[in-house]
Amino acid sequence: MTAAGRDGPAPGSPATAAKVLVVDDTPQNVKLLADILTAKGYAPITASSGEEALARLAAERPDIVLLDVMMPGISGYDVCRRIRADPATELLPVVLVTSLDPHEERVKGIEAGADDFLGKPIHQAELLARVRSLLRIKALQDEVQRQAAALREWNATLEARVSAAVAEIEGLGRLKQFFSAPVADAIISAGQTSLLAPHRREVCCVFIDLRGFTAFTDSAEPEEVMAMLSEFHSAMGALITASGGTVPHFTGDGILIFFNDPIEMPDACPRAARMAIAMQERYAPLSARWRALGHDLRLGIGIARGYATLGAMGYEGRFDYTAIGGVVNLAARLCAEAQGGQILVDRRARAGLDDTFALDAIEPLALKGFDKPVAAFLLRAPPG
Repeated sequence: MTAAGRDGPAPGSPATAAKVLVVDDTPQNVKLLADILTAKGYAPITASSGEEALARLAAERPDIVLLDVMMPGISGYDVCRRIRADPATELLPVVLVTSLDPHEERVKGIEAGADDFLGKPIHQAELLARVRSLLRIKALQDEVQRQAAALREWNATLEARVSAAVAEIEGLGRLKQFFSAPVADAIISAGQTSLLAPHRREVCCVFIDLRGFTAFTDSAEPEEVMAMLSEFHSAMGALITASGGTVPHFTGDGILIFFNDPIEMPDACPRAARMAIAMQERYAPLSARWRALGHDLRLGIGIARGYATLGAMGYEGRFDYTAIGGVVNLAARLCAEAQGGQILVDRRARAGLDDTFALDAIEPLALKGFDKPVAAFLLRAPPG
């Protein structure tokens, strides 16, 4: 607390009055000091021994201590040492009051941790000047401690925010393994990680793979296979990301992509169709370059629409976001049936496309795992 005015806080202002602990084994000395301090607006607390002083310190938390040196029991020096040894009072201002040799007592007092000294008999102006000076210093120390506590609180808050941000970034990184960046951002910002729990929804699935890839891997060096796969995935991945598709996993040259999950898309089928057409166009120069190297690899694509069970599946430390259901199998079977450069679409996906898409009906296909022939359509790139 700071002293107000020239001599001290305004009298009659107990809420702001600095507490002064007066310790002396002589009652007359205690009364004299207490009267002077009260008259100047301070709040004196008194003790007649070292033991009582330590008890009042713990109970009252004074702002400054006026401490007699020579007392029975615990001396003023010992009280001062205990004050300095306690972290709660180590900075508390202590003024030693003594009638002994001032030079000798100053050395002992400094060694005990005293801040200042007063000789007996007490000179009122000197007493008040020393009290005001030490209270100003204590006020500065209190402010430093307050700011340090606030800084610790801010640091703790910052650490919590940084931890939350790191967790969010890590979560976003995991989500981007499965989803396009906009979809992953939407899930994080909405806090909808529950979307990753198993659920059922209608999706439009696209399955792509390379014709002739197995024969190619049998004859090519592993490094060449991996380099070409990396180039293939990079070219297709850019289109998948731009279309907002979800990729659950890669299977060599095969990629499954689905739309309308985990974020619903009213234009799932058109997105899938436009992406498939763009893939064939993007793949054409890759195919030509690889043919020049003696590798004839063509891209086939199948598109199907239907209900699937979706969600994050796996075990602790390793999860994939995947889709399970007949629609996935149908897209894969249509892809396997497609010739290089073709895009085959099932009846339900066809119903989700408008007249801006060029589609030709073909003979129903006998597909593995399906009891009846499946109606299919050939999706062509629009003219021009």
